[in-house]
Amino acid sequence: MTGTELMKSLPKSKHIPRATIQRLAIYIQVLETLVSEGVEVISSDPLAKACDVNASQVRKDLAYFGEFGVRGVGYYVKSLIASLTHALGIDREWRTALVGVGNLGKAMLNHPEFRMRGFNIVGAFDCDPFKIGETVHGLEVVCTRRMKEKVDELGIEIGIITTPTERAQRAAQYLVDAGVKGILNFAPTRIKVPEHIYVEYVDFFHHLYALAFNITQDDLK
Repeated sequence: MTGTELMKSLPKSKHIPRATIQRLAIYIQVLETLVSEGVEVISSDPLAKACDVNASQVRKDLAYFGEFGVRGVGYYVKSLIASLTHALGIDREWRTALVGVGNLGKAMLNHPEFRMRGFNIVGAFDCDPFKIGETVHGLEVVCTRRMKEKVDELGIEIGIITTPTERAQRAAQYLVDAGVKGILNFAPTRIKVPEHIYVEYVDFFHHLYALAFNITQDDLK
């Protein structure tokens, strides 16, 4: 990694727009594809085109986190990936618990990308007595009532909720009481947590609604 490409400071402001954080994830994804294609250096224009944004937006987003690239050359791809993953805090392991070992939960436990990207699911929890004690993709399903014990034992910081809608709030409360710092909620409902707990929602229907709307608008033209 070159010295000019290293992130020279921590983020300049704590008030970084949420959209910027989301775009950084896209930048990393595109940069990783470039690495697999053997690309070593890229300028902001082709990077922006690959990410479907404009070059000034790329430069503005990166400026929140430090100084990158070499004037007249561009960005060293591997170094930029390293700097962005560090800025996002994903250059270390995040030990994670999954609550709700249904079809979606089992699919996620079997998804290798989580571990590859540093999100290591080390605990699986459910309240169904027929699932408790079952081994799913190498993890024993534990009763949610033991969550505090296991979160402490395993050093878990993040919880993933894949329960049915009606059980999501109870799952969230178990996670909060156990001491997790953030929750990713796949259940199609909003959950109530204390202000110090970070929550992200993944609702497939939001995206399907957007697709349906755009297609409908095209049909009306």
